[in-house]
Amino acid sequence: MLYIFVINGRADKRDTIDAELDKQLAGAQFKYDVYHTTGVGDGIRYVRIYCDLHPDEEVCFVACGGSGTVNEVASGIVGFPNKSMAIMAYEGTNDFIKCYPGRDFRSLYGILDGETVKVDIIRANDNYSLNVINVGFDAMVAHQANSMIIDGIEQNVAYRKSVVRSILGHRVNHIRVKADGQMLNRRTLLLCNIANGRWCGGQFMCAPRAVVDDGLIDVCLLKTCSLFSFLRILKPYERGEHLDNRFCRRHLKYCRARHIKLSSNRLIYLCLDGEITASTQFDIDILPKAITLVLPPAK
Repeated sequence: MLYIFVINGRADKRDTIDAELDKQLAGAQFKYDVYHTTGVGDGIRYVRIYCDLHPDEEVCFVACGGSGTVNEVASGIVGFPNKSMAIMAYEGTNDFIKCYPGRDFRSLYGILDGETVKVDIIRANDNYSLNVINVGFDAMVAHQANSMIIDGIEQNVAYRKSVVRSILGHRVNHIRVKADGQMLNRRTLLLCNIANGRWCGGQFMCAPRAVVDDGLIDVCLLKTCSLFSFLRILKPYERGEHLDNRFCRRHLKYCRARHIKLSSNRLIYLCLDGEITASTQFDIDILPKAITLVLPPAK
């Protein structure tokens, strides 16, 4: 087995990850290689090209970074049965691993001694999400924050500004959602989570009933509502209590489905595990047990 460590190559991430990984790789007696990504999407490109060139080789790609790095590695190995992935959660938010409490995702030897499991992945047009796709308010927060970060604004400041702008300007999103042929809303929504995992944004348990290997997508659509109602829903939503909260239930639609269709006369921004894409229509499907994941042993 060859292990390839795919490291987030951003200047503010790389040095810290390299230093930690070097400590754990000292004296390693297994085959490994290291690759530093050069920008958004480069991890997908690298992994896919490697898999195309070495179709029969058994390789475990280790995503070293946050949710974006995990997304790129998972997206790259889809369709390659001899390839697996592991996660070393360094430098950033990593929501997917919260589905596996009590496991050490920062230990190299946890990977080497780990067990393999099959998990689902969501496909949206030509993109993938291992964890959660955000539509509407959440996606606009991420889209605007990313733009500000590119312009040089510090990350925490960018997200705070983006949340304020989105509260004022993006609580009404003209997007229609159909789940397994059933229309969930008429014209608008505040936000919609299309989930394989349970958490998003580092702190919000947006899909508390989601299971990563059940072959189903959890869909939670929050209808357009007043600012007062939205703020009242926010805390239960953060704690994962919104599906059982009487007030919240008046404002949301929840279901499980295998196929989701999004449509709009305007551009729809999707946030897939932190990565942004846009189109006026999306066909979204679940690919059951399409990813082989190496899990560290439970403590």
